[in-house]
Amino acid sequence: MTPQELKTVLSSGLLSFPLTDFDAAGEFNPAGYVRRLEWLAPYGATALFAAGGTGEFFSLAADEYSSVIKTAVDTCAGSVPILAGVGGSTRQAIQYAQEAERLGAKGLLLLPHYLTEASQEGVAAHVEQVCKSVKIGVVVYNRNVCRLNASLLEQLAERCPNLIGYKDGLGDIELMVSIRRRLGERLTYLGGLPTAEVYAAAYKALGVPVYSSAVFNFIPKTAMDFYHAIAREDHATVGKIIDDFFLPYLDIRNLKSGYAVSIVKAGAKIAGYDAGPVRAPLTDLLPAEYEKLAALIKKQGAQ
Repeated sequence: MTPQELKTVLSSGLLSFPLTDFDAAGEFNPAGYVRRLEWLAPYGATALFAAGGTGEFFSLAADEYSSVIKTAVDTCAGSVPILAGVGGSTRQAIQYAQEAERLGAKGLLLLPHYLTEASQEGVAAHVEQVCKSVKIGVVVYNRNVCRLNASLLEQLAERCPNLIGYKDGLGDIELMVSIRRRLGERLTYLGGLPTAEVYAAAYKALGVPVYSSAVFNFIPKTAMDFYHAIAREDHATVGKIIDDFFLPYLDIRNLKSGYAVSIVKAGAKIAGYDAGPVRAPLTDLLPAEYEKLAALIKKQGAQ
């Protein structure tokens, strides 16, 4: 799949980030991961991001990373394209990027670099070096310490033909509008705020109709129903699902930092696809929180 072919794939449909399965001891569980991917693939996501933020990329060792990406690519071959999360320092990100390319990933999601603040020019240099280390398509994730402005993103797009996507995790509407207007159809644009469904209608109005869904991991049918309601501007259905599910879901998710991942793992367990515990520094939901989530999921019916 060429970068431009990947760009076309990512320009429509629902995207998602599969959880990474760990066993009770916290080790990577490839059998559980295969079962998860085989369950989710038929629901119709356009692409899946292996070892993304929801997949706890930040907690994986290098050898585990290779196992996660290889398992995802092998399991989903011929059904749904796999993009691999990459990040860390520039040299680490390049190593991950080249490994993902070697293993057959169709593209990369470049997560924010590690820890240190950097100038706009420094962030741009980081992105450019990763893009030029591979031939597959790259989507840059503007979030946290990675905050590219429209001018530098335009320069990167000129210098890096395989930079094909921009994923927004900042929620800065002024910045999103300036990037969308300045770069036009050069990139594909993805909504990437936590629990992106809450922002989906607003982002669609900005010309960003595609987003990644974390709840697809445990209520895939509801996630797809919501996406289709957004696409056809069925405001009644969108409002009902937000009121009935997403707002009370956010009440649980917002109780602690890191729960954006923890709550998804809890949801997967409730759905019968236990991905094991989260790794430190994240913490799992408390029992009472878990029970609230279980009651909320039950109201969504069979998936």
